[in-house]
Amino acid sequence: MKKKQKSIESKQNTVDPMTNLLKKRVHEALDVINPMLSFQPRVALMLGSGLGYIADKLENATAIDVSEIPHYPRSTVPGHRGQWVFGTMDSVPVLAIQGRVHYYEGYSLQQAAFPVHLIAGLKIPGFIVTTSSGGINPSFRAGDIMIIRDHINLAFQNPLIGPANQLLGPRFPDMAQPYDPDYIRLALQVGKEKEMKLKSGVFCWMTGPSYETAAEVRLLQKIGVDSVSMSTVPEVIVARQRSLRVLGISLITNQATGIQDKPLSHDEVTETALHSAQRMEALIRGVVHKIGS
Repeated sequence: MKKKQKSIESKQNTVDPMTNLLKKRVHEALDVINPMLSFQPRVALMLGSGLGYIADKLENATAIDVSEIPHYPRSTVPGHRGQWVFGTMDSVPVLAIQGRVHYYEGYSLQQAAFPVHLIAGLKIPGFIVTTSSGGINPSFRAGDIMIIRDHINLAFQNPLIGPANQLLGPRFPDMAQPYDPDYIRLALQVGKEKEMKLKSGVFCWMTGPSYETAAEVRLLQKIGVDSVSMSTVPEVIVARQRSLRVLGISLITNQATGIQDKPLSHDEVTETALHSAQRMEALIRGVVHKIGS
């Protein structure tokens, strides 16, 4: 009996080789990135569909193509350039990630969240994640900006699934407040100062790449969802596991199926994002300035 108990304990204490591999890959990627840095970023920006232009506005910028970063997944989606840009935004040092990868592209959730492990490894405390999303709340219109207060994971997948270990953070991170309350207050304050009518609400992740059916949209409305997208939640889960402070900004690029009559397209998403460029940039600049000061 004692021998069997020792065998069980031995298995429980064995470090998962896949996690060892992830840690090794993170270290190898950081070994390439760190020598290129001349300053310590205060904020990391994850820029969603059609929002990569914000990185082009950074001062004193240094760009790294993700092909130079070991083990980094490549985006296959139009509008996701695949660059890390280090620079300053109104004198605040930032990292802007132009483009993300998605679960629907065939990557694992661990691969999709790999950039967040690098952000944590670089000891960047603040994480602003942006996303283009469909408006589920019938009062939302294309071009509205929603500050994410909470989220619902309807993909029923999680990037932390796997054997227990403590190498990259707790197995059971608390998600009572995945989006930092102070950052939310800062964002709403910036909106008020700039006379921007910001929305706030609950965000939902579904895997995609197909858009939601009208029946699915009605379900989402009944459970309290305000906007829906095909990204963001996996990155936020890992960000909270790694103790990053998170602000989520969702640009409403279209009304969801059943609310608007015309068919949905990725071109519409990108076009709306471009039309909302100045407002999104003004909001992000204002928040970065307040975090930096």
